[in-house]
Order: sequence, then structure tokens, then C-alpha cells
Amino acid sequence: MDYESSNWIWDGVYYYPHLFGGLMLTAALLGLSTTYFGGIGLSSLPYMWSDLGLFHKKKLEKKKRVRVYMDGCFDLMHYGHANALRQAKALGDELVVGVVSDEEIIANKGPPVLPMEERLALVSGLKWVDEVIADAPYAITEQFMRSLFNDHKIDYIIHGDDPCLLPDGTDAYALAKKVGRYKQIKRTEGVSSTDILGRILASCKDGNVIEDNSPRDAHEESHPSTGYISRFLPTSRRIVQFSNGKGPGPNARVVYIDGAFDLFHAGHVEILRCARQLGDFLLVGIHTDQIVREHRGKHHPIMHLHERSLSVLACRYVDEVIIGAPWEVTKDMITTFNISLVVRGTVAESDSWLKSGPDPYSVPKNMGIFKMLESPKSITTSSVAQRIVANHGTYMKRNAKKTASEKKYYAEKVYVAGD
Repeated sequence: MDYESSNWIWDGVYYYPHLFGGLMLTAALLGLSTTYFGGIGLSSLPYMWSDLGLFHKKKLEKKKRVRVYMDGCFDLMHYGHANALRQAKALGDELVVGVVSDEEIIANKGPPVLPMEERLALVSGLKWVDEVIADAPYAITEQFMRSLFNDHKIDYIIHGDDPCLLPDGTDAYALAKKVGRYKQIKRTEGVSSTDILGRILASCKDGNVIEDNSPRDAHEESHPSTGYISRFLPTSRRIVQFSNGKGPGPNARVVYIDGAFDLFHAGHVEILRCARQLGDFLLVGIHTDQIVREHRGKHHPIMHLHERSLSVLACRYVDEVIIGAPWEVTKDMITTFNISLVVRGTVAESDSWLKSGPDPYSVPKNMGIFKMLESPKSITTSSVAQRIVANHGTYMKRNAKKTASEKKYYAEKVYVAGD
């Protein structure tokens, strides 16, 4: 059948696509020859349908991505901050985080422990954060809220269920609530920057432990070194929420780094970033509380094993952690986790293992898979704690006020759905 004689067919396909599509499909189902239709083979139908739009589903409009905003001081970053941002991200598609400026923190709360640079590194290093706004205001003013909605295309402003009051007693998020663009998340139990400050202040005064004779509830656990009360309630679900849930591929280059990772800081974020760049999968070993005490002294660690593990898991450069890793990197460990490279940073809290006792890295060194990694920052847990000790009076006064509000929060706490 030549082209001219089948012109009517092509005209029909062009002007009445759905009718001819139906005829073609009927012919195919009845087993009729398609040669009558100008040699149009069934195998070519999908391509014709694609070009002509036959049987196409109506194209859905591209769904608008929901952008949510959450701000904070993020001083003495901990797993509670990380969990708040994880919950905020779950309420949208993209999470924008505002980091309050040093000046605003000083005006509203007193001097921060960590400067803006370090707080930005910590927030940017979290796996749930998409964008960061530096020098955000402490209060959501009308001008700043307009900038969030118009310039940053924010749909909702997020905060925890605990009240955030300005010095004059007003709600810092009143405007966002008024315009119906506010959403609430559940505060993470058992930790706050105030709590961590209290632990440090309780363990660091002229090198001696401060005795804490306050009454304790039977269900509350004392901190192993300071006696400071911990309300942390670790659950398997929380670990799953923080975990990537994926193992390394069969040919992945697995990099291993271990440590205490106590009082998670910007130095930790940077060394983990450098370690991750050396392979396809970063495995981090978190030492037990007992091991940390043995090598750093009875006042350590400041954070419990599970608290430290969650902080590390929240880091975007970390793929998996070993909760309670052994001090020595053994051949069995290397084989079990298929470790290709073991690394250690040049800046560490304590290098006592270099002076006495067996080298915990002797096995990977003998195997030729050990590497000392230049630490990008000189920050350590002790150096952060010393900043607090150096301003002991200021932080004691600040914490006395904050501790009172913390007690009030727990006394009036009600169940909040979500999380």
C-alpha cells in the first residue's frame, strides 16, 4: 500500500487520534492484520502514541516543594538540636535553618560558648539541613518574616513545644502563629544546652567535682563522672531515625575512624568530612564511657555513649557507627566490616596511648592501611569546656535562671504527638 493511497489513514490519525487509536487497539486484540493500516506495525505503536499523545494520562502539574524554616542559637550542639531539625525536615521537602548571631545571643541570653563560625559548621554538617541563614535574628520580626516568605520562599516556620520567650515576656513566634504559617514539633527529652552546661560546671571547678546533693527520683540516672542527673531515655526507634539504614556496597571503600566524640563540636565535623572524602563509606567507632574514663580521667565523658552516638549519626558525612567500639582496632574488626583504611586525626584529646601501653592501631599499621589525617581545626572537648570554666561566674548565673525554667517545663510537660 503506497503512501498516497493511505493518506486518509494518516489524516485520520492526525485529526482523530483517539478514534484511530481505539481502532488500532481493537484490531490488535482481534488479531487482524495491521498491514491494512499502511504497514503500521504494533511494535511502533508506543512511539506513535508518545508523539501523538494517544492514551496519555493527563500530565500532573509539578508539585511545589514545601520549604520550612527553623532557627536557633545551636550553642553546644547536641542530639536534641539534631532531632529537632530532623522533625522539622519531616514537615517539608527542604529545610532552611537560621543561626542566631553572636550579638543577638548576648543581648537575649548571655555570651555563647561557641562563636558563629563553629555553630555554622555544626548546623551545616547535619544530614537534614539543606540551607543555612547566618546571623538570623533572635525574634521573628515582621520584616524578617516577610523576607523568609518572599526571598527564601518559606512556607512554614517551625519551633518546639517548649516556649521561647523574649526578655519582655512575649512569644518569639507570635507573628508566625498569627498568620497561620507556624508548625510545632516535639521537644527531645533529656537534653538541652542548659543541661550540658550544668554537667560541665558540675565537673570543672578548680579541677574538682562539685558535689550534687539534690534529691533524685528513682528513675533518674546519675552521670557516671559528675553525679549530674540525666533524663535521657534512649530508644531503638531514635537510633533508627538517625541512621541512614544502608550498608556499604560489595566493592565500597570503607574508611574507619574512632574516638570519644564527646561534646560534639566543629572539629569533629571537619575531621569526619575529611575522613569521608577518602572512601565510599564512613564507619565511626564510638568508645564506651568506661574506655573514655580510663584514658581521659574520671570527669569524662560529659555525654553518655548513646548521646554521643546520636550526635555522630546525625552528621551528614557518617554512614554508620559502632556503639561501644573497642579501644584496639583488631584484625577481626577489619575483616568483619571490610575496612579498607583506618584513620586518626592529628588533633586529639589525649595521646597517652603513644607514651605507654600497646598501640591500638598496630594491626592496621602492619597491614599498611593506617593513615594519620591532618585535623582542619584544633578544637577539642577540653578546649570547649575550658571556655565555660573561664567564664564560670557568668554561666553559673545564666544556668541558675535557665535551670528554673527547665524544671518548670518538665513539671508542666504534657504529651505532644509526632516525633
